[in-house]
Amino acid sequence: METDYSFRSDNLKLDALVEHNSTGKGIVITHPHPLYGGNMYNPVVEMIRNVYLEKGYTTLRFNFRGTGKSQGKYDDGQGEQTDVYAAVDALRADGLETIDIAGYSFGAWVNARAVTSDLDVRQMVMVSPPVAMIDFSDVGFLSPLDLVITGGRDDIAPPAQIKKCFPGGIHLLDSR
Repeated sequence: METDYSFRSDNLKLDALVEHNSTGKGIVITHPHPLYGGNMYNPVVEMIRNVYLEKGYTTLRFNFRGTGKSQGKYDDGQGEQTDVYAAVDALRADGLETIDIAGYSFGAWVNARAVTSDLDVRQMVMVSPPVAMIDFSDVGFLSPLDLVITGGRDDIAPPAQIKKCFPGGIHLLDSR
C-alpha cells in the first residue's frame, strides 16, 4: 500500500508517496510541468507507478519543489534536477541498490538533464518527452535510456523529432 513520504532536497521538504517491495529494485517517477497543473497524482504518472509496482519495484513518486505540499518554488528545471537526485538518494537510504527513473513530459526532460549531469541510475524511461516544447539541446548521451513512449500524433513529443534527439539503441513505442 502506498504511504505518505517526504524527503529533503536542498533545504526543502518534498511531498511524496512510496510503496515498498522486497526485490531491492526501486523506481523514481517524475511528473509533468507544474506550471500547467502537473503533479504526482497525474493519471500517466499513476499508470507508470502501477506498471512498476506489478514488476515488484519499490515506487517513489513525488511533487517537484513548489508543487502541491512540496516546499519551495518552481525553478525552471534547475532545482528540479536536484529534487530527482534527492529522490534517488532517498531510495538508496532505504536500502535499495538498483534504481531506475521514469518521467512523463516535463519530468522526462528533468530526468534527462539529471542523467546528463551524472545521476547514477540503471535504466531510464521517458513518456512523451516534450521535445517540441522544451529545448533538449543541452541533454547529452543518455546511456541508461532504454525506452521512449509517445503517441503517433503527439504534437509535444512527435516520434520523428524524438528519433532525432535520441538516436541509437533506444526502443521507441508510438501508438500508430
